[in-house]
Amino acid sequence: MGTSHATAFAKINLALHVRKRRADGYHELETVFAFLDQGDSLWMEPSEQFSLDLEGPFGRNLADEDYETNLIYRAAKLHRNGVVPPVAFRLNKRLPIAAGLGGGSADAAAALRLLNDKCEVPLSTDELHAIAAQLGADVPACIDSLPVVGRGTGTLLEPIENDVSGLHCLLVNPNISVATGPVFKAWDGVDRGPMPEGSARSILQDGRNDLEPMALKICPQIGIILQELREAKPLVARMSGSGATCFGLFDDAETLQRSAAEVASRHPDWWTMTGRLR
Repeated sequence: MGTSHATAFAKINLALHVRKRRADGYHELETVFAFLDQGDSLWMEPSEQFSLDLEGPFGRNLADEDYETNLIYRAAKLHRNGVVPPVAFRLNKRLPIAAGLGGGSADAAAALRLLNDKCEVPLSTDELHAIAAQLGADVPACIDSLPVVGRGTGTLLEPIENDVSGLHCLLVNPNISVATGPVFKAWDGVDRGPMPEGSARSILQDGRNDLEPMALKICPQIGIILQELREAKPLVARMSGSGATCFGLFDDAETLQRSAAEVASRHPDWWTMTGRLR
């Protein structure tokens, strides 16, 4: 087994409807996950013992973390039934932390894919999803990293017509981490109605993100990002997940690149990434 590579694709929520707060403290959600063709990069190779090296613009944010709490380590251990595999991982962390992009979830899913590809007897998709659900609400959707409906806490997946593939996407984050917990805790408990039915594109156009008002109070820069994205006349500009990253989706590359250049010129301290939806 030589060195193998996987991309941990950036996740966005085309729509995110919060329906109720459960007795266990979690929330009943309805969402559509979609994925950029860009993200973190993860390499794996055989080794005498497990290791995880971090690099990239956001690698230092994880440097002080005990790797036994890292989702890649946890994913590897679960995949091998509690035995830590003798492999060396190297993660190029390009996605910001606590940004609404499912970066850690995508990293865990990428690790599961790499490990499974090298297994003599690979786990089934259902088995991978069962492991993924133990790691976090976004991880099951990140296994395939293609548009899918998520219900419950996000782990109950349903297929959806993918008519958003190829759309040009601009991600913008003010370089401010927004923890998921406080945003959900601030949700006002009002059920604003179910997510629309239909294809990914129709839900994108008719849906909403119920967490946006709460995240705005924590990070007012989200409002500035959305305003500037909407000036470029995208199909939709919306916050992803619990923030603070927002996305603009465009039919053509020229408008995307012009919008990205304007954001970078006005706000050189903001983080941006461009790509196309898978």
